[in-house]
Amino acid sequence: MPLRPCLRVFIAALLALSVQASADSPAITQTSPNLRYYYPLAPRRDPEVIDADVCVYGGTSGGITAAIQAARMGRKAVLIEFGTHIGGLTTGGLSATDGGTAAGGIAREFYGRVGQTGFKPAVAEAAYRDMLNAAAVPVYTEHRLLSVKKEGGRLLELRCENGATFRAKMFIDCTYEGDLMAAAGVSYHVGRESNSEYGETLNGVHAPGAHNFTLPVDPYVIEGDPKSGLLWGITGEGTAEAGSGDRLAQAYNFRMFLARGGLAFPKPDHYDPQKYELLLRFVLLGGGTGFIPHAGDNNNNGGFSTDNIGRSYDWPDGPSRGEPTTPKDATYFKTLYEIREKIYRDHVDYQQGYVYFLAHDPRIPEAVRSGIAPWGLTPDSFQETGGWPHALYVREGRRMVGDYVMTEHHCRHQITADDSIGLGQYNMDSHNCQRVVVKDPKTGRAIVKNEGDVQVGIPGPYPVAYRAIVPKEAECANLLVPVCLSSTHIAFGSIRMEPVFMVLGQSAATAACLAMDANIPVQKVEYAKLKERLLADRQILAWTGPVSSPGVDPATLPGIVLDDVKAELTGEWAHGSIAGHIGPGYIHDGNANKGKMSARFTATLKTAGDYEVRFAYTANPNRAANVPVTVSGFAGGPRTVIVNEKLTPPLDKHFASLGTYHFDAGAKAAMEISNTGTEGHVIVDAAQWLPVDAK
Repeated sequence: MPLRPCLRVFIAALLALSVQASADSPAITQTSPNLRYYYPLAPRRDPEVIDADVCVYGGTSGGITAAIQAARMGRKAVLIEFGTHIGGLTTGGLSATDGGTAAGGIAREFYGRVGQTGFKPAVAEAAYRDMLNAAAVPVYTEHRLLSVKKEGGRLLELRCENGATFRAKMFIDCTYEGDLMAAAGVSYHVGRESNSEYGETLNGVHAPGAHNFTLPVDPYVIEGDPKSGLLWGITGEGTAEAGSGDRLAQAYNFRMFLARGGLAFPKPDHYDPQKYELLLRFVLLGGGTGFIPHAGDNNNNGGFSTDNIGRSYDWPDGPSRGEPTTPKDATYFKTLYEIREKIYRDHVDYQQGYVYFLAHDPRIPEAVRSGIAPWGLTPDSFQETGGWPHALYVREGRRMVGDYVMTEHHCRHQITADDSIGLGQYNMDSHNCQRVVVKDPKTGRAIVKNEGDVQVGIPGPYPVAYRAIVPKEAECANLLVPVCLSSTHIAFGSIRMEPVFMVLGQSAATAACLAMDANIPVQKVEYAKLKERLLADRQILAWTGPVSSPGVDPATLPGIVLDDVKAELTGEWAHGSIAGHIGPGYIHDGNANKGKMSARFTATLKTAGDYEVRFAYTANPNRAANVPVTVSGFAGGPRTVIVNEKLTPPLDKHFASLGTYHFDAGAKAAMEISNTGTEGHVIVDAAQWLPVDAK
């Protein structure tokens, strides 16, 4: 029975009192005053004018390798960094390094010093500084781009907020945001392209996927009452059409470095426990926190996590979010930096409040709080900021639009670039972009879901094109962009690994030096000469190791075929790619969380008639023999069929038939796979509705 209005008001009042009591909890540690992104710098009385051959803007991992390589090739290189630290995320807490197996050259030198994973941030930064010193590269920290001078399609100089000016023959933008690229008037994109733009399947808006709410959480301040408003962190009602593009940036976070007995989690300056009401509801429903502290680098996990979903949209390019592309002046960048500082502070407050809430709020079950209590920030990392990472994980900023664009097709080995300058090798990956209200397909009630998560494997490492790191020649002839390179959102999700940025940075500097030697635009560098030098410097340009099967293209199959990437998921499904699958891979339940996971396919059947409904999976002895698959949308439905996934699918070794059913025109046909009552791994690969007359 619905709650009476007076009772709802009473409950809301109790909630407010509880929140206030939690907010009044004593602070453990106050946020360090040094924890900031932007602070204005007064112009110098005698501003410097620095001349160089190669000017690298952005002291990220890619910027460091670019500067070192240019110096090793006998050129005067300078490295300019916005903040006080160099190394980007590699020295900012991200030491669980992905995508380094196929990295050679300077990247391999660096990881040979510190180890591939698990290194301490301070150790990584010290190694970078030693390498820069050995190459005699001057580093200019706290130098912020304000404007550029450009003439005849070439950059001449870069001007900084403090009055310093850098002049060079070649410029390399190694920022995570692509700021120099934007200042130079180069075309770029922010957000997600539509699938139709480049013929992709994983770009744009998605059905809710992993890192999600696995139980139905009510989205409203007063449960069941839409008029009471949405809880904090929910960006809107519903989602746009699947596969459509938008200007939304995927979620950012801080990669906390933790240890048992470390510094207590700080209570942020603007702690607001109401931000975590969604998390509390999920925990009290039995969904867990998703936060499982462990020694070293900690990342996001679960539906409500360290990822601050929906709060990073304006970071790359301000409120314009990249459209339209316009010349940038000093006023623009100063305003943008101030916007980013607010976003940075919001992320600090959110994430510090998140861990503080879990550790201290009395409404969180004691078992949860006691599991977090022994953990804290490592005292020997980020000492100037109280143990908190100084670098916000900017997972994606602007992306250049050049004459050549890296896409999902490259990641899947469907297209191979013939001008390789390094290898991408990570999954096609995106973090969630928004948190929205949707209807529960089972009950019709409003519930909360995250949207945007993609985790799809690739067959193996693949070449990244030289043409993807150079702008269109008419836009700029002496600029290279190895970090915010020309790629789609989903391809960038595979490329955007720190070791790959290091590889691309080194290759960019090599090309810049060759362009200077020949006095030609970077677009005219002869690839044969570039390749020769890259190989001489121990870069890896081709993969000779094993690759997995690329899978059957769903578009080549008859009827309506939906790959697992199109399924609406409940629970934290994992991805697999053992040979024999449809599309890039499949998902599985990991033989865990039984009764809490499901995958639902939905298709609109335009034509009335009899359809054979088929379910695809990959067989293996460790699979479940009793997987319930429910077919609905037909007259007399639904019907549940038990599938034995230990047995090879009888139809083309991919599909098992669930029977033939009559559907009306416009019917919303559905197939739902559950792991309830199963023993063994549950696999979901694809769904097919095949007209009987097409068989």
